[in-house]
Amino acid sequence: MRGPLGFEQTTQPPPLANPDNSDIKRSRNYAMQPPVIPHKIEGYQLDKNANRCMMCHARTRTQESQAPMISVTHFMDRDGNFLAEVSPRRYFCMQCHVPQAGLNPLVGNTFTDVDSMLKKTDGKQETPAARKK
Repeated sequence: MRGPLGFEQTTQPPPLANPDNSDIKRSRNYAMQPPVIPHKIEGYQLDKNANRCMMCHARTRTQESQAPMISVTHFMDRDGNFLAEVSPRRYFCMQCHVPQAGLNPLVGNTFTDVDSMLKKTDGKQETPAARKK
């Protein structure tokens, strides 16, 4: 994966092929799943000096950009205290949020979302009491 470079050298990943640029929110597959990025981010500066994502998703910019505001949890420190600015723990968006690409999967995937798992074969959802049996 690294090629001939040593560990002390950094490589640049290839550009994301066929990135999704639909700007349409995707449904989430499980509770607490971070939303995926529904637009191109190639060329976005996201480092200790600047965060291009905040030009649209910051609380003060959402009316102008019409982008969703980042979650209020992103303004909390690890002790649960609210901050005036984005928490340093949440500053690097792509630790959790990732762009999508219109590609075929490289490996098989048998993931089943929780709603599908809870449905019985007759199409009704099980109650918590029924699941305990």
